[in-house]
Amino acid sequence: RTSIAADWASAATCTNCHTYEVAPVYTLMEGEVLKKIASLIGGTYASAHDGLFVPGGSISNLYGMHLARNVADPDFAVQGASGGPRCVAFVSDQCHYSHLKAARLTGLGSANLIAVASDEEGRMRPEALETAVELAKAEGARPFFVGSTAGTTVLGAYDPLEAISTICKKHGMWHHVDACWGGSALLSPKHRHLMTGAAMADSLSWNPHKMSGCTMNCSAFVTRHVGLLAKTNATHAAYLFQPDKVNANLDVGDKTIQCGRQTDMFKIWLQWKVKGDSGMQKTVEHCFHLANFMSNRIRQDPSGAWQLVCKPSCTNVCFWYVPSKLRPFQWETATKDEIASINCVAPQIKSQMQQSGDAMIGFQAINGRPNFFRMVFASADIVSENH
Repeated sequence: RTSIAADWASAATCTNCHTYEVAPVYTLMEGEVLKKIASLIGGTYASAHDGLFVPGGSISNLYGMHLARNVADPDFAVQGASGGPRCVAFVSDQCHYSHLKAARLTGLGSANLIAVASDEEGRMRPEALETAVELAKAEGARPFFVGSTAGTTVLGAYDPLEAISTICKKHGMWHHVDACWGGSALLSPKHRHLMTGAAMADSLSWNPHKMSGCTMNCSAFVTRHVGLLAKTNATHAAYLFQPDKVNANLDVGDKTIQCGRQTDMFKIWLQWKVKGDSGMQKTVEHCFHLANFMSNRIRQDPSGAWQLVCKPSCTNVCFWYVPSKLRPFQWETATKDEIASINCVAPQIKSQMQQSGDAMIGFQAINGRPNFFRMVFASADIVSENH
């Protein structure tokens, strides 16, 4: 409710967050919220950081690749890709599709976005990343960017951020963490270990409009490289960003790839003020609790009608419904016919749910596993074990 009220107030004030004189209070709020997020990430972020609230996680991931590309090839902004090095980027085979769109938008090209194999739980394999980087270098390419994920979309996996950062440092690559989904673990002392190594990364995305329950859009991009956003994006438009005006140092608009920008930071600022650190923590831990509760119910069901696809690491619970004729079902030992049969179950049930309007739950096949259901617990303050 607090975030909805902030959304209404933001719409009512209807200002543009590009210069301090146009949006002074919102500008200061943005700085304070980014400071709070940086303190949660820890490391050098706590003492020096830069960032912005941007229109969604896809744009936030785009910022990471955009900054990295301009660091790796400083002439790119002027010369374009013509005559420059063949830059290559690396992401997990479980990454969000926004990385592919970012590769296209930045001029990198989809052929230069290399998918790195993940393990059985959906986590990027560091040894596979090392091998892929060495191969790219042997082919004359310039590895410049690794996009890891903290909370993959389907399985909810957390990549080994520490190991990935070590590889990035070894090869001089930018490490961006897509924590849009799983970054809320930073709010919980109980679960923040999942984000170990995030402070070593060059940049990070986080969407408070997901697990933390803000209204859309509310997405933050944070980097430990102070001044790089302005260096990369600034065009110094004379009608807005006059260097000799009062409070010119507080203008943030030239750091962005936008001109018009909504005041999304107000939603998380007000929500955090009302709920406090303990309230924000409680929301996140309740989501993890519900996921754990559902997982245990599936494990303890004696009928064999339900099977977990993998052990949950975030608040994603992936499971199969197993018809009686296919019980007992174990994916690892199932025959081709059994896998083909179970693959048809989720789509048929989903079709019936859509027609009846009973529920909305997605399904997916991944890493050779047949179609399964995916239950995701997000902003679940009003959801209990009895629902």
